[in-house]
Amino acid sequence: MGTQGADATVADLVQARWADHRPGLWFEDEVYSHHQVAAAAAARAALLADLMPRGAEPHMAVLLDNTPEFPRWLSAAALAGAAVAGINPTRRGAELARDILHTEARILLTERSQLPLLAGLELPGVRILVSDAEEYAELLAAYEGAKPGEHTVGEVGPRSRILLYFTSGSTGAPKAAICTQGRLAGAGQSLRRFFDVRPDDVHYICMPMFHGNAVIADWAPALAAGAGVALRRRFSASAFLSDVRKYRATYFTYVGRAVQYLLATEPADDDRDNPLRVGFGTEAGAVDAGRFADRFGVRLVEGYGSSEGGASIQRTADTPPGAIGRATPGDDLAVVDPATRTVCPPARFGPGGRLLNGDTAIGELVNRGRNVFEGYWRNPSADAARVRDGWYWTGDLFYRDEAGFLYFAGRTDDRLRVDSENLAAAMIENILARWSDASAVAVYAVPDPVAGDQVMASVALRDGAAFDPSAFSSFLASQSDLGPKMLPTYLRIVPRMPVTATNKVHRVGLRRDGFQCADPVWWRAGTSPEYRPFSPADLTELLERYREQGREDLLGR
Repeated sequence: MGTQGADATVADLVQARWADHRPGLWFEDEVYSHHQVAAAAAARAALLADLMPRGAEPHMAVLLDNTPEFPRWLSAAALAGAAVAGINPTRRGAELARDILHTEARILLTERSQLPLLAGLELPGVRILVSDAEEYAELLAAYEGAKPGEHTVGEVGPRSRILLYFTSGSTGAPKAAICTQGRLAGAGQSLRRFFDVRPDDVHYICMPMFHGNAVIADWAPALAAGAGVALRRRFSASAFLSDVRKYRATYFTYVGRAVQYLLATEPADDDRDNPLRVGFGTEAGAVDAGRFADRFGVRLVEGYGSSEGGASIQRTADTPPGAIGRATPGDDLAVVDPATRTVCPPARFGPGGRLLNGDTAIGELVNRGRNVFEGYWRNPSADAARVRDGWYWTGDLFYRDEAGFLYFAGRTDDRLRVDSENLAAAMIENILARWSDASAVAVYAVPDPVAGDQVMASVALRDGAAFDPSAFSSFLASQSDLGPKMLPTYLRIVPRMPVTATNKVHRVGLRRDGFQCADPVWWRAGTSPEYRPFSPADLTELLERYREQGREDLLGR
């Protein structure tokens, strides 16, 4: 039934589950065997072969929550030599239509709950299938009994496209990154080995499957190992632990603020009574990873992999606290100054782990060796921006210590320049996250009235906490690795951290609002270490300073 080696395809992995009658897919109160999933995929591949217009790109768009139809169609696309484009349900109107049409998909699979999003959209040449409609069930009934490999719409091989997944850039229209069957199968096999995923494991997929994280880091290694998957329609912090226990889940992935949401739930005496072995993801931060392990008894592994596949970092047993790890074997990763293309000097640390030379040590992570970036769909300018002069530019800030361990410092557009010194938002966030009253923290730049930037932080407080400016100032003063230029000038207290559909902080909106927002804002006037409320009179006076310097147009509104 195909190969499981270096040239394996996702189709091979799907076919390997044929006649495997162990439970393989859980959703709410439904349970399906691995064989039932493979048989459903074969039927859908046959349907796709009949519906796809001749000569069309073998692409279909999927606008679904995490329901069983999502992994079935991923498997079907693999068998048919087609690609699935996951569509973000938080997009609206013309932007949503643009995403669907950009993929050149001729079929859009959705469900009744999503139909209002499509009302009034012009989608010429796109046939819409509704997964929970009677007509859809009747269509599929004609293809029951189809076998894997019988029906294709394109070539099935390692270089066959299987995913077009949109990356969540901070500006411009999202770009659809290409992922082939060979890359997805290889990623699944690599993670299977790294986490020792076994056939009796269950992967809990609560991150949205339209995003690369859930498919590449959760579904693919389960498929490679013959492990089961349990789906949550949409992430729910309150339902997380009950789901994990119900499905006997051993592994999950997370992105963005998901871990903070889990920590914000009400603690219980039996929190550690769960079958989870490990969680794998990004942006939890060392402080909250420690809190998670203490509370739930579950190790979180922070990893790094460019969404487009151009660079990855592997964690090893000797990785120091705060670091992500070293370059994956075969990658030639360097931290460089993007203006000069010179390698940044190693990081120097002072007491408490404070980075002493951030102005020169922090740079953009590039891969100077081979990489598996497969391009963006119909976007040559984005391809050229990502790969320049033979190097893959990640768009992420890092610094490296003398031993070669890499530390994440944020996105390139999260860099701040305060009083002629370059700072990275992620470093400041990691420090502020230690504050016991904070459940979530985001740091970003607001323009200084005269030159450069000032530091602004948004903080969501833990349940029952009230902001105490004196206690916060004392906390900042006690952080030995917090440099004086890292101190937030403005502090916005938010009831809940605004996030995107993938649980990443919505930094664009925070930067746009700046200090002109409806939430309470506290600030340090001048060089004072003390925070006081930012009043309407303060705002009026400050805006006048921006006008005097001709910098008012730099503000978000």
